[in-house]
Amino acid sequence: MSHAPHILIIEDDIRLLDLINEYLTQHGFTISTATTGTIGVKKIYQLQPDLVILDMMLPEKDGFSVCREVRANYQGLIMILTAIEDDIDQVAGLEAGADDYVIKPVQPRVLLARIKALLRRQTMVKATPAANSLQFGQLSINTANRSVHLAEAELNLTTAEFDLLHLLAQHAGQVLSRDTLLNETRGIQYDGVDRSIDFKIANLRKKLNDDATNPRHILTVRGQGYLFVAESWT
Repeated sequence: MSHAPHILIIEDDIRLLDLINEYLTQHGFTISTATTGTIGVKKIYQLQPDLVILDMMLPEKDGFSVCREVRANYQGLIMILTAIEDDIDQVAGLEAGADDYVIKPVQPRVLLARIKALLRRQTMVKATPAANSLQFGQLSINTANRSVHLAEAELNLTTAEFDLLHLLAQHAGQVLSRDTLLNETRGIQYDGVDRSIDFKIANLRKKLNDDATNPRHILTVRGQGYLFVAESWT
């Protein structure tokens, strides 16, 4: 990105909001803020920020509702803030269309690293001229406009889902470990517990009409990772 990335923080904890705002401003980001879900939705549509940091527990309209409401018409990144032990928040947030999550209490350096990883991955995909279009039978992946078509029907994928599918497709026929997938898409290492990749794979399978119990397109290789099958799309 040639411009300073624009981040919208939607958080009702004023102390935390000010902390994140000040820290990210110091690191060169342009920051806007909102303290309720309702105002947050309006600002997402109005400002079209590069990334939204979205708390799950908000007045008027919670983070899940905000995410679901804007996802179809907002193509930027959404990072949710979730309680440290609340696995339900993480799953629900990803299913609602979030691209990543950070657990509370928020560590500014960790947050910054995750933001940079998300923005870097998105920029790298856009800037890959050799992979403007990947075609596998009825499946077409276009990185120029970040669109995916299956049998000519466009699929509504989140930014994170697109990046994950594109990464798997680029390495069709090769097993990619969770550690590789996490490192490439979120900039973190697999800790043996994180299930965000599994959730996104499950969502991709649904949208790609892949049988969850007996998948043909994205296979789970037990103990190793995931495999994109190029020959299965005819």
